[in-house]
Amino acid sequence: MSASQNPPVAGAPGENSPTLLVKIFGKDRPGITAGLFDTLAAYSVDVIDIEQVVTRGRIVLCALVTAPTGGDTEGELRATVHAWAESHKLQAEIISGRGDNRPRAAGRSHVTVLGQPLTAESTSAVAARITALGGNIDRIFRLAKYPVTAVEFEVSGAEPEPLRTALATEAAALGIDVAVVASGLHRRAQRLVVMDVDSTLIQDEVIELFAAHAGCEDKVAEVTEAAMRGELDFEQSLHARVALLAGLDASVVDKVRAEVRLTPGARTLIRTLKRLGYQVGVVSGGFTQVTDDLQERLGLDFASANTLEVAEGKLTGRVVGEVVDRAGKARLLRRFAAEAGVPLAQTVAIGDGANDLDMLNAAGLGVAFNAKPVVREAAHTAVNVPFLDTVLYLLGITREEVEAAHTHAD
Repeated sequence: MSASQNPPVAGAPGENSPTLLVKIFGKDRPGITAGLFDTLAAYSVDVIDIEQVVTRGRIVLCALVTAPTGGDTEGELRATVHAWAESHKLQAEIISGRGDNRPRAAGRSHVTVLGQPLTAESTSAVAARITALGGNIDRIFRLAKYPVTAVEFEVSGAEPEPLRTALATEAAALGIDVAVVASGLHRRAQRLVVMDVDSTLIQDEVIELFAAHAGCEDKVAEVTEAAMRGELDFEQSLHARVALLAGLDASVVDKVRAEVRLTPGARTLIRTLKRLGYQVGVVSGGFTQVTDDLQERLGLDFASANTLEVAEGKLTGRVVGEVVDRAGKARLLRRFAAEAGVPLAQTVAIGDGANDLDMLNAAGLGVAFNAKPVVREAAHTAVNVPFLDTVLYLLGITREEVEAAHTHAD
């Protein structure tokens, strides 16, 4: 049923019923909202809609109410509201009209814009591109002021996919991040987040940390480059690189664990998600010798990776069990979702490499984090700032909510 076909809501005004838009401007202080509606209450009007914004201590309060009936009651209401506003050193504007707000157009999205800084030029360009695609910006509010400035546009009238494509081009030219997520209850209902490990959850490539202890960094890098050129697939390159670690003392595992550096914002992301009731997991083309430790340290619900074979206290240069490759990551996402009791459409996947693409595309929301161009283009959305917790903003979670969650945590 379209918006125009919706049955009338009990108590809502008819399309041609007279209504008043009451707008209040001025310096914010406690009691303004209560005072305005106490003033309106004397005229027995019904409240249809309210919007209030406070920016740097200045309030804009808008109330859409039914027009009072009988004699010159509307004139009295106008005079009373203006007198009340003047007594509080506020400005008032009252506009007559008919009916409620127009229904929002189809094609609704949340457009999140991240900048360091967010310039007026960038904001103008994003807004202009939305307009050019037939979209209307219904609401704007700030999600965060640090470590990046993040604002969200609620947009209607433009379909999410063409909007995402157009804004991705604009973002690349402006040096900002723009994420487009379709509106709907599913946005807040995404209850499982699964992320890659190397260069996503952590800043390092674990195979390179092991290679440094084995003195074979250059050889490992050569194999990695061959894989990137398409000369080897992931499984071939994994076996070739792990073979170079043969004979390395197993005690090096503890050293590598100590060298691993979490990505800035990783702890905040995971703690916040857990406190909001999300389940969180990792899948990695790296090794369980590291991911198991991360799972314990960070309280992750799921973790899966390749396992380095150890015999007589030495690495054998082989991996045991099924290899976690590109297709394997997507399978694990589905398995984790099934175990968590979460529909695949309510999952979020985060990764940076081509090895993550199947997983990113399988998830309800795939986020390319500081990713290669081919991954940014294929994922649902991309984040190119070095803070992993900015992913929270794509879920509509504000910085204030993040801080409140930590402040009030047990």
